[in-house]
Amino acid sequence: MNRILLMVLRNIFKVPGLWFKLCHYAKNADKYPREESYAHIQKILKIAVKSGNIDLVVTGQENIPQEGGFLLYGNHQGMFDVLALVATCDVPLAAVFKKELVGIPFIQQIIDCTGSYAMDREDVRQSLTVIQNVTREVSEGRHFLIFPEGTRSKNGNVMGEFHGGSFRCATKSGVPIVPLAFIDCFKVLDEKGCKPVKVQIHYLKPITAEEYAGMKPVELAALVKSRIQEAIDANT
Repeated sequence: MNRILLMVLRNIFKVPGLWFKLCHYAKNADKYPREESYAHIQKILKIAVKSGNIDLVVTGQENIPQEGGFLLYGNHQGMFDVLALVATCDVPLAAVFKKELVGIPFIQQIIDCTGSYAMDREDVRQSLTVIQNVTREVSEGRHFLIFPEGTRSKNGNVMGEFHGGSFRCATKSGVPIVPLAFIDCFKVLDEKGCKPVKVQIHYLKPITAEEYAGMKPVELAALVKSRIQEAIDANT
């Protein structure tokens, strides 16, 4: 049985109400505090994790800054990365998605509710605009998730190249960076069936603006990747 189908079937009587309320928040995003719509998304995702035979192991939540803007940079293994992150981070997040995800049910509602951005990697001007917007908003106190690989790795826990351009938001804003290590998250939706699966998210110690001051984006990318690799090596 497909894992998503299992989640739906186990919550068949809850799904309609949860879905319609989510759609209402998405269509009226400017009328509700982001904290309210984010809490509803969290509720849905916590139910999904619990009913999907997923053992979600989380460490380092104390590393999430409670004040001011910050950026989360993580390795990317699949769509479950974002869902697991939102389920475990109580501070409202937005994300930078690839444009191919626009219009997909549920993902589109998350984009609308959280004020996230879709990036067209083939359009340099549009990508630059997204970076500028994220830089401005995180400087004003918002929190964003960025996957510097640009797309999910197809090699399990082996990371792809971290692109320096995605770190311009950090070098220009000077906000703390929280590296994220996702381990085995690809198994949730990529593997067939719905047998119990254990996945891990590790929120690593923040990298302060003082620590990366003077670094070029490519140097910062290498530093963040090395921190994530250390966490993967220590937990696999």
